[in-house]
Amino acid sequence: MSNLRCTVRQTLVNEIAHLTAHMCSVRLMHLLACQLAALQLCCSLQVNVVYKFGGSSVRDAERMREVADIICSFPENLPCVVLSAMGKTTNMLLECGELALCTSIDKIPSLKPLETIRDLHLSTCQVLGVEPAVQAEVEQLLSNLQQLLIGISIMQDLTNRARDSLVSFGERMSTRIFASYLRQHGVPAQQFDAPEIGVTTTDDFGNADIIYEQTLPAVRAALRQQPGGPRQVQVVTGFLGKAMLSSAITTLGRGGSDLTATLIGAALELKEVQVWKDVDGVLTSDPRMVPNTLPVTELTYDEATELAFFGAQVLHPLAMQPAIRSESMDVRVKNSYNRQAAGTIISKSRDMRCSLVTSLVVKNNVTLVDIVSSRMLGQYGFLANVFEVFRANQVSVDVVATSEVSLSLSLDPKKSWSDGEVGEELNRLVYELEKIASVRVRSNMAILSIICNVQKTSEILMRTFKVLLQEGINVSMMSQGASKVNISLVVDGSEGQRAVKALHKEFFEGPNSCMPLRNGSSNGAAVAAVAATTLAAR
Repeated sequence: MSNLRCTVRQTLVNEIAHLTAHMCSVRLMHLLACQLAALQLCCSLQVNVVYKFGGSSVRDAERMREVADIICSFPENLPCVVLSAMGKTTNMLLECGELALCTSIDKIPSLKPLETIRDLHLSTCQVLGVEPAVQAEVEQLLSNLQQLLIGISIMQDLTNRARDSLVSFGERMSTRIFASYLRQHGVPAQQFDAPEIGVTTTDDFGNADIIYEQTLPAVRAALRQQPGGPRQVQVVTGFLGKAMLSSAITTLGRGGSDLTATLIGAALELKEVQVWKDVDGVLTSDPRMVPNTLPVTELTYDEATELAFFGAQVLHPLAMQPAIRSESMDVRVKNSYNRQAAGTIISKSRDMRCSLVTSLVVKNNVTLVDIVSSRMLGQYGFLANVFEVFRANQVSVDVVATSEVSLSLSLDPKKSWSDGEVGEELNRLVYELEKIASVRVRSNMAILSIICNVQKTSEILMRTFKVLLQEGINVSMMSQGASKVNISLVVDGSEGQRAVKALHKEFFEGPNSCMPLRNGSSNGAAVAAVAATTLAAR
């Protein structure tokens, strides 16, 4: 009897799950049908917005359905959709490449991450009911992926060029699956590989730069809707480009799909690009470090760029470049898990009159280098000689503070060297610098960047150093960015998180907080009310 009850209970659970899935499918199909009608009648004959969805937003079949639902919730738009790879696919592809170096050819097909990638994409095809031709295309891509891994195993070499080709499979599969899913539900959709529509880059594999003069007109021509043809949702691979010299696949750096989205927006001269993430827009700090973060409703291009370069994970550091070029395109950051959240709008300018501190970000594992000239005061060419050493060693610098005979600068060794090379390459850099100056190196430091209104620097620094004094935190270096929106402080790495928590409490959680509100007013009571509401919701 007990077994019978369990069987009946499980049958009921299965039926409820089936009915729920059917109801969701019916609702989605209705939305898709509305979108189809809107596309055919839409007064806009061309794409009028770009939507970008990251890996977590399209991690499985259910999330892909949700993304389609989001797209179809705005029938007034004719979108171009930029997608990342599904979930953790990019990480698994990189893991496959490393494992292939130490795996025999016959065991390549059974690599655990490869099996996971294969199961994820084929099961998603089955659940979403994609077209047979597209499923065959995905299977062929998986076969090509396996052959590439076999080649890596045979050659015992994983070059940057091969690595870019390897990780490209994620976006190439996710976009094909999603476009097919839309078509299967009545929405005209066409998939595009970014390298094939004219996204042209340098041959710097792993972190290539866009060649805008060639890319913008090519993308504009490729994505222009054909006169007299059906209006189509265009689904484009993020993250990828084509090398100008070798014509090989390149990547734009981790998170490069954001750059693809803004690039397409600039090429099509759009008013807005929407980047859909898994957070409620840009926040006042990293919620993994600071529990009481608040949403930031507005940012300028400069503020967003500084945030990205100094460690914020919301946008790719170069994603603002196309927007800056256009001067009129807004970038809106939204949450695909919380559509009702206002998100963050990033534009050329905003009202800064009542803005004090916008956001705080910490960048860890930084190396601080102090360089003092060994020659007399007034020696010209010292700085030029120092930076020539960095250029020759291909090392980028984050923060700089200078005087006539000395300078301090911070660098992120992992930007220039892999983990196994950091010690050796850093020693080589110091050796070259010591030919012209005395050098002191301090590792495991942290950059605390205060994104703020530097017109109020005196108040900001007064309150900042008061807090750090109370916390017993010493500042090793300070620099104000040329962008006029950032003050950077370098502290010991062990104190970075404590510093940002204390400063967040000072600038965003206390009665003297100052944050911009939408009506242009600002006061401590209003901010306290916002904070109380946010905390109560949590």
